[in-house]
Amino acid sequence: MSKAKLEQAIHSTLNKGEKAFVPYIMAGDGGLEKLEDQILFLQEAGATAIELGIPFSDPVADGPTIQEAGKRALSADTSLSGVLKCLFTFKERLDVPIILMTYINPIFIFGVEEFAKECRNSGVSGVIVPDVPVEEMDILADALKKSEIALIQLATLTSTLERIKKIASLSEGFLYAVTVKGITGTRNGFGNEVGDYLERIKKVSPVPVLAGFGISSPEQVKAMAGYCDGVIVGSKIIELIQNKDEKAIQNLVTAVK
Repeated sequence: MSKAKLEQAIHSTLNKGEKAFVPYIMAGDGGLEKLEDQILFLQEAGATAIELGIPFSDPVADGPTIQEAGKRALSADTSLSGVLKCLFTFKERLDVPIILMTYINPIFIFGVEEFAKECRNSGVSGVIVPDVPVEEMDILADALKKSEIALIQLATLTSTLERIKKIASLSEGFLYAVTVKGITGTRNGFGNEVGDYLERIKKVSPVPVLAGFGISSPEQVKAMAGYCDGVIVGSKIIELIQNKDEKAIQNLVTAVK
């Protein structure tokens, strides 16, 4: 049911004529005891799915805001094992699919098979592992498939069309289209090339396409969602949670409706 839950959530949103909105938060930012309230707030706000970052000491894809959130989470002793145990305690209250964004090292330390099983037990629907290229995904694919966890792939602005086709054909749940050349973080704007890139991906992807990295305002959410099936917003959500600005988070979520 795990992978199916993610697929159904996105397709149900699209069938209503809306676009998907996936907020990203860092698990353990402020302590794991806050995680349940954070997730339930985002669920209530209307998120299609929630991407949950696992703090890691060498986060190659993360910009300053997410890196700082990761440091705060690590200083609160947050671990992959601790996050999964925490999710398990309130999984019955979750209607929204949970996607883990982690790196390969914590998964290897945990054990790939064990990781996949615990993801399923804790109600996780999908996994994103940005430091494993598609050619090496076999190290995860079988275990995740057995546990019915979606393995979500990333496409970038520098990927060739042939490579995008390959990545899209292997992505499950949705295809994560990275909209900047570089790390995460808010941006003032995006060039025309991003719209062209998203439209190109949309034409060749058999799964929905969600755009992420750098999207930080309701206007940018609307603009990006016009080219694809939805958006992922991370750094801005983390910043707004820090500022306790629930209204601004709500405005971002509803910008796709």
